[in-house]
Amino acid sequence: MGNGSNDVLEVIARCFAAPGAEVIYSQHAFAVYPLVTLAIGARGVEVPARNWGHDLAAMADAVTDQTRLIFVANPNNPTGTVEGEKAIRTFLERVPRRVLVVLDEAYCEYLAGDDDDTDGIGLLREYPNLIVTRTFSKAWGLAALRVGYAVSSPSIADILNRVRQPFNVDTVAQAAATAVLGDKEYLERSREVNRKGLAQLEAGFSDLGLDWIPSAGNFIAVDVGDNAQDVFEGLLQQGIIVRPVAGYGMPRHLRVTVGLPEENERFLDALKWTLGRRGA
Repeated sequence: MGNGSNDVLEVIARCFAAPGAEVIYSQHAFAVYPLVTLAIGARGVEVPARNWGHDLAAMADAVTDQTRLIFVANPNNPTGTVEGEKAIRTFLERVPRRVLVVLDEAYCEYLAGDDDDTDGIGLLREYPNLIVTRTFSKAWGLAALRVGYAVSSPSIADILNRVRQPFNVDTVAQAAATAVLGDKEYLERSREVNRKGLAQLEAGFSDLGLDWIPSAGNFIAVDVGDNAQDVFEGLLQQGIIVRPVAGYGMPRHLRVTVGLPEENERFLDALKWTLGRRGA
């Protein structure tokens, strides 16, 4: 268990990487991967993305004798791209068993349930070098309570438990997480609101002549042009908070979280006004 999945990712890095070791992750992937790599003095190996997502073949090719960890976000944040089970299996078969693969499934509950959707936990018995991380902060709606977790082989879990802080998830958060796991109706409602919200935002972007990256998460990255920072600030002045992602190598995009229908509509109206005012 972790104080959010960020906590778990850091514990994994501290356990299994070290100064001089290599940690592989993708371009445009979650910012925590290079941050925890830097924090422990390891060397980050960023593999160029393919179509905004993970190039798993190139990531497997990047493995050297110094590689200790590989981080794979599925679905990926902030691009929303996703790799199917067949692609994940092919990748895992190519990775040496001495290298640990962290499959970050923070947004997995938003997947559509297609036959090729990856369930990392279901792969653990076949791949003992796999660690799956998940969180209650997204589809389950418990972000402020900070409950994340890793599922792995008992031997890996034993090492993680030696390094993690004691009592890192409080009793109230544990009780809430346990309770919400039984509320399947809430989870399905959350998924449905998200599916409709993504469609609403995509339709709005299309009306505005904007391109976006198809997303499997509860957010979407939209290309607003060369002045994305100006658009972000214009939205902020109207009380709309989105996320600029220039730091992820995406200077033209804004990452927009899916809201309720009226919130999505307010954002689209504000975006149209901002783009018009700034001549974007």
